[in-house]
Amino acid sequence: MFENIYFLNPNFLWMFVLLPALIFWEFYSHKNKQAYLQLSNLSALKRKTLRVIFRPILFILRIAALSFIITALARPQTSETSIKSKTNKGIDIVMAIDVSSSMLAQDLKPNRLSALKRVASDFIDDRISDRIGLVIYAGESYTLTPITSDKKIIKNSLSEIQYQGLIEDGTAIGMGLATSVNRLKDSKAKSKVIILLTDGVNNSGFIDPKIASELANEFQIKTYTIGIGSNGTAKAPIGILPNGNFQYGMTKVEIDEPLLKSIADVTGGQYFRATDNEKLAQIYSVINKLEKTEIEEFKYTNYDEKYRPFILVAIILIVLEFILRNTFFRSFV
Repeated sequence: MFENIYFLNPNFLWMFVLLPALIFWEFYSHKNKQAYLQLSNLSALKRKTLRVIFRPILFILRIAALSFIITALARPQTSETSIKSKTNKGIDIVMAIDVSSSMLAQDLKPNRLSALKRVASDFIDDRISDRIGLVIYAGESYTLTPITSDKKIIKNSLSEIQYQGLIEDGTAIGMGLATSVNRLKDSKAKSKVIILLTDGVNNSGFIDPKIASELANEFQIKTYTIGIGSNGTAKAPIGILPNGNFQYGMTKVEIDEPLLKSIADVTGGQYFRATDNEKLAQIYSVINKLEKTEIEEFKYTNYDEKYRPFILVAIILIVLEFILRNTFFRSFV
């Protein structure tokens, strides 16, 4: 009942220093209040001995009543605060993912595409209040998942991404960026973001990446670009065996970093280079922190007054003192 109590008017608690003074004064003036009578025989007063012994209880009741009144004046309270959050303006994000055959390179474990899918899945989990869409591209591009707030749909689509040669091989960065812009241009979100990841150079498609970046800038779409791949060489597909499996060999890692930096600069984003699994995870963590959703918190505080029991007890003690003073102890006061 009285857990986590605090006092709204704690200054009244200083009145407790008066109580020791009242107690001292009571004992000091006690003799002056007593009337003395000399008798040759005290047998007539023996029946009053009990009342004499318990007479101080009147003063104790008064002090106790004053203590409860002082406590009540200090306004003991408890409060319970509940917090409700409201997303004022969310962020719409399109993740443009390169799915060319080079994304099967094994410089990231087990390969670039699988490493990306794991990190991107964690990123999606963190974007609780935002809408996300998926665009995949190689020699051409298409929308895998329109912008949606259903994280289950996004993660299921992400997990199913794999290189199957369903679209023309190559790296059409301009088309991947343009398709992403097309998904976001009509968005009413506070912030529109593209996270474009590639492991190569623009060698396919009919849309120039610079034109696509200018288009993104026109629609105020910020683009973060990520070049994925180790420095130097990596074990990657170099051909297809008769059984249909890829033949792997060491190939040079070529990423058009000047182009990716240019896209980021034009749109107000940043360029990152992921050379291993840990660095890739760090990049998505940085982007996650840079793009914060605006959330408004409402605090509701319920105050519960606790002074009433103290007042009730004080009244009971005062009434009890009054009754005893005018009945059992009447002849002494």
